[in-house]
Amino acid sequence: MINQQSPQPAVHEPAPASAPAPFIIRPQLDADIAPIVALSLRAWQPVYESMAGVLGPRLNRLVYPDWAAGQARAVEEVCRDENMTVWVAEVDARPAGFAAVAFHNDPDSAEIEMIAVDPDQQNRGIGSALLAYAFDWISAAGVKLVQLGTGGDPGHAPARHTYEKAGFTPLPLVRYYKELPAVHED
Repeated sequence: MINQQSPQPAVHEPAPASAPAPFIIRPQLDADIAPIVALSLRAWQPVYESMAGVLGPRLNRLVYPDWAAGQARAVEEVCRDENMTVWVAEVDARPAGFAAVAFHNDPDSAEIEMIAVDPDQQNRGIGSALLAYAFDWISAAGVKLVQLGTGGDPGHAPARHTYEKAGFTPLPLVRYYKELPAVHED
């Protein structure tokens, strides 16, 4: 049986006096959804630009015809999914990052479905703190395996670094795309 009680919000204080404002991690509220969508689009724009460079313009238009609209929809769906647990890293009473976790029964595991930090708040340890918070919560639920997925393109390199620093072991996977010629019916 998985215990899915949410832990208390965590406060992360800055070290030196000149450091940025502290942040807290707390459960997501409905009022957070629009700011989460907005920060995720800012965070993932360089990633989609990187993937466009890998795919080239023609394939990119086929694979991601409107990446921003699709990503906004996906983030909102995750934030509203009752089977998902979403936490927000808050700075100065505004969402600065988020992480969404789902439990799976086969195998008994959890997955960090989405995680993003606003570019203006990156390199402060917010992503690492969100991961650590999720690990503690997942572990307290009695689950011993957590997974997440990310891209192998250059735009995902900072994410891969964060995940490997947090102790994840990468399993390289490759996704291939091919544009097919149009079929003409007579």
